[in-house]
Amino acid sequence: MNDISITTDITRIDVDAALALLRATYWAQTMPRDTLARAIEHSLCFGVLHGETLVGLARVITDRATFAYLTDVVIASSMRGQGLSRRLMTEIVSHPDLQGLRRFALVTGDAMKLYEDFGFSVGPGAATYMEKR
Repeated sequence: MNDISITTDITRIDVDAALALLRATYWAQTMPRDTLARAIEHSLCFGVLHGETLVGLARVITDRATFAYLTDVVIASSMRGQGLSRRLMTEIVSHPDLQGLRRFALVTGDAMKLYEDFGFSVGPGAATYMEKR
């Protein structure tokens, strides 16, 4: 889709649209708006835009030197099945601020195959904890 872009410019990430996306997930159904606004402000965020409409989001909590934690990865249900998750992950793992880290971690309950395709593997401990070293 030519009208899809991915941005790390948080001024282009509509907090209310991001909140709507996250409230449709099993992990962030009750997230308060002010919490999400602060999280976006203090994270490396990736917004998936269809034109100017936010249709996907991912946040990376990172010191940009040694550690990163990928969270809140979501694509609007109406946009799934078009390869946007893979495109988003490609942008994330190739971002200049996320290179050379000692550890890049995430927790997933249902998308292990996607993350494995980008070099993440099950780490020690719980079966759903994954990290990329």
